[in-house]
Amino acid sequence: MKGSVGLNWLNKLERRFGRFAIRNLMTYIVGMNGLVYALTYNQYGGAVLGRLVLIPELVLRGEVWRLITYVFIPPQTSLIWILFTLYFYYMIGNALEHEWGSFRFNIYYFTGILATTAAAFLTGFIATPVYLNLSLFLAFARLYPDFEILLFFVIPVKIKYLAMLNWVFFAFTVITGAMPEKLFAVISIINYFLFFGKDILSRSKTSRQVYQRRRQFKTVLPVDFTIHRCTICGKTEKTDPKMDFRYCPQCEGDYEYCMDHVRDHVHIKTEEQK
Repeated sequence: MKGSVGLNWLNKLERRFGRFAIRNLMTYIVGMNGLVYALTYNQYGGAVLGRLVLIPELVLRGEVWRLITYVFIPPQTSLIWILFTLYFYYMIGNALEHEWGSFRFNIYYFTGILATTAAAFLTGFIATPVYLNLSLFLAFARLYPDFEILLFFVIPVKIKYLAMLNWVFFAFTVITGAMPEKLFAVISIINYFLFFGKDILSRSKTSRQVYQRRRQFKTVLPVDFTIHRCTICGKTEKTDPKMDFRYCPQCEGDYEYCMDHVRDHVHIKTEEQK
């Protein structure tokens, strides 16, 4: 299984509560997004969204439905783009559920909801599903980095590059944003780090070890170390970087020659072959 989702606590939860998982969860989420978009596609759209968005102050006054309805708020875009966007999130949600199973995908999604809600109450910010959807996108990009989409319906782009761009914007928010913005950004995608954090740390540690070993290897090499050296003239890849080198199949032993001498030399033979 891809990703760091084979966690012990998750395995235990799945054994106990796996039967309660909501199958095809993304179908319901996308369906509700489509319904809300249809309801807001008129002059009263702002009023409808105003009743759904997560505003911590209003939740404390009793409007508890906002704790979940903000998830159903679709991006405010044209009809064509909303169809593409909803289909895209339907696709990546189903891909994640297929990869992990319904229970683990439920845990990932609902952990994202809880994290976004907690961030809203801690910072006082109005919560939208932007970071929640981002966490889905980043998870999909990590599991399927070479998946291609047509940017603007024309340009084929691997999804890992779009994920890198999203990480740049995320880092920019964390570095330059005010403290509430930083807190909101980090907490809102805690589900991503919860699922992939161990794998990220492990790969980072492995990369450091490989880098250190390469440095150690380079330090023990002699200064004049070369890979290729002509047996006749002593030319190397350092003295002539554009030169090619070949081994002679007729010489007995590993004798290498530059292209000037590979066909113009006396073949080296053992005493028995002379």
